[in-house]
Amino acid sequence: MTKQYLRPLALEALLIADPIAKAERVKALQRQWSLPVGAHLCLHEPSLGLPGRPDRPQIVPPQQVKQRSLHTAEGRATLLHALAHIEFNAINLALDIIWRYEGMPDRFYGEWLCVAYEEVLHFELLNQHLQHLGYAYGDFPAHDGLWDMAERTKNDLVARLALVPRTLEARGLDACPVVRAKLAHAGDEQAAAILDIILRDEVGHVALGNTWYRWLCQQENLDAIEIYPGLAMQYRAPRLRGPFNIPARLAAGFYAEEIDYLQQQAQVPKSQVAPTD
Repeated sequence: MTKQYLRPLALEALLIADPIAKAERVKALQRQWSLPVGAHLCLHEPSLGLPGRPDRPQIVPPQQVKQRSLHTAEGRATLLHALAHIEFNAINLALDIIWRYEGMPDRFYGEWLCVAYEEVLHFELLNQHLQHLGYAYGDFPAHDGLWDMAERTKNDLVARLALVPRTLEARGLDACPVVRAKLAHAGDEQAAAILDIILRDEVGHVALGNTWYRWLCQQENLDAIEIYPGLAMQYRAPRLRGPFNIPARLAAGFYAEEIDYLQQQAQVPKSQVAPTD
């Protein structure tokens, strides 16, 4: 029975729609740290489609996600809801990378399970604070940029590692201090403290993406730095804008050469950049 292995169990967790039930399943998997991984298993994507998600929030294009003043409870709740949605998607992304890609070292799967567990803790902290403000996850529309990139790269693990943890999730390293400062300025010190926890953990998550991206490139005789621009163009990754959190990116394992590239790309006129979705 394949259910004794981590990878099919991660797929089962990914299919769970209810966020609370999904979170509890991930925590249960984390407690089963000695579970056999099943790296050899060839698993197939369910016809139901992925990921499992609740009926709410309503998924809309990014430009339809409204921003409100952080000096109101509703405005802070809107921002915290957007962050909670990112963390819920991050749980799904970690579960997806565990079940989808076979033949990696056992350590790969165990480390991404730890990421899923930490994303659960982030989601719970944000959702609890939303409830303190009188709201809950699902009360506001949200966009799906993170999962969209996961869909684009699902057949290419090198691209997945390059463009999800190292690109889209790494944007959080840049945004976290800015968002934290705004929440603190609005008087929400509890929310600011949650952002401190998220930034601390996300440095490790992005570092994991860097580690496995470079490991896989080495296995396939690819130049990790040289191939990145082509992957970003092929899979229509958004152009990253500064300012960049250089200390956090260095702590997450980015090379100075990679940060220089980001800064150069941020200065390229929009008319010279390939269109993205």
